[in-house]
Amino acid sequence: MLDCGIHPGYEGTEGLPDFKLIDPESVDLLLVTHFHLDHAASLPYFTERTDFKGRVFMTHATKAVLHLMLRDYLRLMSMRARNNEGEESDQLFSEEDLINCMKKIELIDYHSVVQHKNVRFWAYNAGHVLGAAMFMLEIGGRHILYTGDYSMEDDRHLAKAEIPKIKPDLLICESTYGIQVHQTREEREAIFTGTVGRIVSEGGRCLIPVFALGRAQELLLILDEYWQANPALHTIPIWYASKLATKALRVYQTYVNFMNVRIRQAMDLGNPFQFRFIKNLKSIDVDSFDDRGPSVVFASPGMLQNGVSRKLFDRWAPDPKNGVIIAGYAVENTMAKDLANEPEDVLTLEGKSQPRNCSVVVVSFSAHVDYLQNRDFMLAVDPGHIIFVHGQHNEMRRLRDAMKIEFKDRAKRNKVEAPRLYMPDNGRKVMMRFTSRKEAVVMGNLASGGTSSISEGDNLKGVMFTQNFATRICALEDLGTYTQLRVGSVKSKLHVPFVGSLDTLRLFLLEMFSSVTESPLDGGGSAFGLHNDELSITWGGPSSRKVAVEWDASPVNDMLADAAVALVMHAQTSSATIRVTSKPCDGRHGGDGEGEGEGKGAKRKKSEDLVSCVVTVEFEEGGRGAAIRAECEDEVQGKLVQNCVAQMLGALGGIYV
Repeated sequence: MLDCGIHPGYEGTEGLPDFKLIDPESVDLLLVTHFHLDHAASLPYFTERTDFKGRVFMTHATKAVLHLMLRDYLRLMSMRARNNEGEESDQLFSEEDLINCMKKIELIDYHSVVQHKNVRFWAYNAGHVLGAAMFMLEIGGRHILYTGDYSMEDDRHLAKAEIPKIKPDLLICESTYGIQVHQTREEREAIFTGTVGRIVSEGGRCLIPVFALGRAQELLLILDEYWQANPALHTIPIWYASKLATKALRVYQTYVNFMNVRIRQAMDLGNPFQFRFIKNLKSIDVDSFDDRGPSVVFASPGMLQNGVSRKLFDRWAPDPKNGVIIAGYAVENTMAKDLANEPEDVLTLEGKSQPRNCSVVVVSFSAHVDYLQNRDFMLAVDPGHIIFVHGQHNEMRRLRDAMKIEFKDRAKRNKVEAPRLYMPDNGRKVMMRFTSRKEAVVMGNLASGGTSSISEGDNLKGVMFTQNFATRICALEDLGTYTQLRVGSVKSKLHVPFVGSLDTLRLFLLEMFSSVTESPLDGGGSAFGLHNDELSITWGGPSSRKVAVEWDASPVNDMLADAAVALVMHAQTSSATIRVTSKPCDGRHGGDGEGEGEGKGAKRKKSEDLVSCVVTVEFEEGGRGAAIRAECEDEVQGKLVQNCVAQMLGALGGIYV
């Protein structure tokens, strides 16, 4: 999740984002760009009152200022609840929620890389306000840049935003001002100081509604410098009405390293935030406030929705000598936005209508980019896709249409592809496709074991795994180093009945497998190694009446073992075994019981009793039939031999035909 704010124009839960669109428990990372309420004020609610259990990151300065902002916001919510006779439980969050939320926040420095699960991210300076950050996220080798609110203009105390050197695949970009073009900083400052000077010189009171922290410090620096340069104004007071004034300036002094060179150099000579002509009002009772004579008051909140700024406006609005300067961006559905249209009548906090006779001047010091700055930034980072966010619908549409023309012209000039632009409604899902990068990094012993000798086309043996969207290859023994996996093996052993001979077993193995090794064993047995010795077959000898098949279990080895077992079983039953014999036949098929090797009761024929026969077999083409002729001295014996040969051929079933 990127940022977690509220809508300043609405109160209570109505100002929350529509968290029903997401499952908070599924969000495991939340990045906050800066401390403004519209980007961070619902953070305590989200972390403490939903099922969110993830991590929260922001810069050091953002956390320090946000803590002050949310404490002040909590105080205003409590006051409003009491004034409206509301219940404390109706508030977005409690003091305890805020304390617990702050404990969960983790800090990040600019450019330091943090990895959470499959996401790497780091922050860039965004200008805008103290500690504001852009976030670059790397997910699956793709880069996403979220600008948050950013400024491309140096001011009195902050440097402008950085332009990342990495080209993002997706840019999520603010579009606050659409195609509007700002005046220069010098012109804005001249209008601001000139308006203040005119109002007070005519005896009026000048109200400048601001948020306690943020652009207020820039305006204070400008006005204090202007007062110093104009001695005629020294007797006219400038009030900074904020309970946070002292704490806020202390925070700014602490994080001066986040500011530009001008302020850092000024800090070597003194504290530029120790103002000479601006006094702090820690508390103000508007009803009893002595506002006789000209004065300037900075008061919060900046949207004039409630608080001191709204009470002073209600009090000063009918007097034409008084004036209001809207110096920041005015959100829709707020009094500040309504005043920009200079209405004749306005409603007070009590709901009463009164004339608006005071002057209203709008001069933007909101530190958002205008069209030209936003355009140049988008062209510089050159993303593949752009999603426009954080803007009024019509302004956003104008910006999108203008950038379509800009990118189309550039694509035509440079013969490149223009990025795709999106302007989704709230809650709308945007789907984008990215081509995958198919590459793998070789690691560990596999990488250090002589990769210089590896050339294209060589086989590399290792374990390939995906980690953090990156594909890697390592040796099997290194798997436990780079992953949480542990290496194990399953040794399989199977005994198969076998009553055949060693010659038969050898013959069948050699015909089936290309590489067979054989090692003799004691007792007349033998061990065969198959498939680079990953599979072994052991025959213990004629008395064992079985063979042992052993292998390390794996999909390939299991398949080879199945084939070997089937082969052993076939070897002892196949009629093909008739081809295998260890001794030539000596022609002695009968006898008289004498001589070595004869069975009991066997009879031997004398050589003079033997009859010579010649058998001729003529096979038909295709092996479908055969003609058998026996030529024998004894016709009866010839018929017997002929019938015997016919039976043998029938038994063989034509295997050798």
